[in-house]
Amino acid sequence: MKGRDVHHDDTLSLEDFAGSVQNGTRLLGIDPGTKTLGMAISDRGWAVASPIGTVNRTKFKHDAEELRKVCEERKVGGVVMGLPVNMDGTEGPRCQSVRQLASNLENLDWFDIPIFFWDERLSTSAVEKFLVQEADMTRKRRAEIVDKAAAAYILQGALDAFARLNPSDNDDFDGF
Repeated sequence: MKGRDVHHDDTLSLEDFAGSVQNGTRLLGIDPGTKTLGMAISDRGWAVASPIGTVNRTKFKHDAEELRKVCEERKVGGVVMGLPVNMDGTEGPRCQSVRQLASNLENLDWFDIPIFFWDERLSTSAVEKFLVQEADMTRKRRAEIVDKAAAAYILQGALDAFARLNPSDNDDFDGF
């Protein structure tokens, strides 16, 4: 099955997403896996991503409730969700699953938070490589933290992209 190009009409641009997030709120990074949702949170200035935990995926209702708690407790104004794009830039079944998760969240009464999809190609492998080579972690310890660390990696990539935007060139930009 041929995937589709990652850029299409229902995806917010970086600028539009930043402009739609309420000032003074944090961003939640999500690395959506089949078994867990890795999570990371930004500071209010959108400079640093920190891993905060994982949700063991069960039924959508449970997963959504866990995300609701995090969003309320951490004053989340936007979500950066990792999108597992194929190496050739197309979207396959895993991307469809992530987009369905986002769509299901957006259909909830309480969920009025914009979602931005971030190309997460190689994020988990980059994090695992770092944990092996630089942090010298055991396989068991890596397994415990890789999902939330991957979420922080994804979120940090988006935060760095936001930082490269020049707010003075765009009067509508108020994400910071």
